[in-house]
Amino acid sequence: MSRILVTGAQGQLGSEIIKISKEYPTFDFIFVDMEEMPLEDITKVIAFLDKTVPDIIISAGAYTAVDKAEIEKELADQVNHLAIDTISHWCSNNGSKLIHISTDYIFDGTSKLPYNENDIAAPINWYGETKRRGELSIERNLNDAVIIRTSWVYSEYGNNFVKTMLRLMNERESISVVNDQIGTPTYALDLAKAIMKILTSDNLVPGFFHYSNEGEISWYEFAVEINRLSGLNCIINAVTSDQFPTAAKRPNFSLLEKTKIKKTYNVLVPEWKESLAKCLKILNS
Repeated sequence: MSRILVTGAQGQLGSEIIKISKEYPTFDFIFVDMEEMPLEDITKVIAFLDKTVPDIIISAGAYTAVDKAEIEKELADQVNHLAIDTISHWCSNNGSKLIHISTDYIFDGTSKLPYNENDIAAPINWYGETKRRGELSIERNLNDAVIIRTSWVYSEYGNNFVKTMLRLMNERESISVVNDQIGTPTYALDLAKAIMKILTSDNLVPGFFHYSNEGEISWYEFAVEINRLSGLNCIINAVTSDQFPTAAKRPNFSLLEKTKIKKTYNVLVPEWKESLAKCLKILNS
């Protein structure tokens, strides 16, 4: 029985993996968060790995406060880069496999076409920079890791755009949402299922893979659909990024090309509206 260590257990993706893990009795899952394995403390990371000796690590734990990362630069780098360097180095020394979750924010957003796995990384904020450093560390330490870049993750767990919009739409008569940042949301449950599809495949093909739900929308269009599906009457105003300044700059275009993961692992990629409806059914029940 393979021992699977999942970091970031209390996060959106980790919570969804926990939910479906009972469907995979042939795996021995160990779920950890920052309390059990603090990613900012390299010594404790190594000690925990030495104690548990996982066969496979699903690296879902990360520093994800994009704006706050501009201030807490050292902490963001420790969690997203140095800890990943340590984990991947440990995997190399112990013959363990690694599936690591990265982000669309490693791209600068200047493309006119969906980003594929070979496009040049050029982060425009510190969060993206630390995640890219983590990717490069894995590449240096391991030649058989799976790195999945995803975007706009939401679920019924944790803090995310969908839950924030629901709260604001219930509190206010109108809200403003940017309409010039283009990408696709990712329902964390769909990503969790894709990861399990990879884990249970006959052959673990290494490399970079992109995964988000199907479609191409702005944050504004995302909000409009949340409003509609929830039966709310909030007025949604479209604004530009310039009208809604944030500490960290966001890529204007971060749509991900998903052909590789679909062909390599026969992964199902649901359409974004379909997945949003499923999540909202849970959140609004």
